[in-house]
Amino acid sequence: MTVRQHVPAKNKFKVVIPARYGSIRLPAKPLSLIAGQPMIWHVYQRALESEAAEVVVATDHQSIFDVVTEFGGKACMTAVSHPSGTDRIAEVATLLDWSDDDIVVNLQGDEPMMPASSIQGVATDLAERHDTGISTLCVPITEHDHLHDPNKVKVVRDKAGYALYFSRAPIPWVRDAEPSQVKAYLHIGLYAYRVKFLKQYVNFEPCELEQLEKLEQLRALWNGDKIYVGCSDQLPGLGVDTLDDLKAVEILLSKMSKKPLS
Repeated sequence: MTVRQHVPAKNKFKVVIPARYGSIRLPAKPLSLIAGQPMIWHVYQRALESEAAEVVVATDHQSIFDVVTEFGGKACMTAVSHPSGTDRIAEVATLLDWSDDDIVVNLQGDEPMMPASSIQGVATDLAERHDTGISTLCVPITEHDHLHDPNKVKVVRDKAGYALYFSRAPIPWVRDAEPSQVKAYLHIGLYAYRVKFLKQYVNFEPCELEQLEKLEQLRALWNGDKIYVGCSDQLPGLGVDTLDDLKAVEILLSKMSKKPLS
């Protein structure tokens, strides 16, 4: 296995890919094969295509570390005890002694089809705004069923694009108008952080809203931090949570050329 080489980075952001070995629905998920390559290899390619200055896989298992280093990637062993990928990324930032001003994109290890332009875009959004330490993305909801699907997280933004609230419920609630007349937005779980904010964020205690909704980003809003939410024109592609997802992604990737997902 080899890593596709990329042109010199034009952007001063880093990408960390949290890759946990344990998964209830799909054990050893990062090592699952897709079109003959482990899923973590595919995710790593998406990060390289974004032209990030540095790409690191943050893992808690030696087998994932070994696979990444075997294909020429960079991996970092982190604690097994981390409750979230965000905590794992914060440990990487500390271990690698990254600057407080560095921007780090959290690319989940089960997103082998995330467009490179989205990775680059969320980092650019944060770089252009100095009043916040975190940015993320959304896309307009075009399918009515998604608005009422609790597995699809919705976000409401203010007029400047900053998050007012995230929820699994249909927000904004349509009281009088027809649902089709209201603009609603689907949250994409791709984040960029400034390292200084990241180190502070992981020391916050989980808040009530976060525990009710099971949405970690509400912790930032609860503590008074702003989250910029850029509106993308690209869907994130299918993520992998189950064996069926894995099969579907393999079919999709097999049909695609080797051109970057951008």
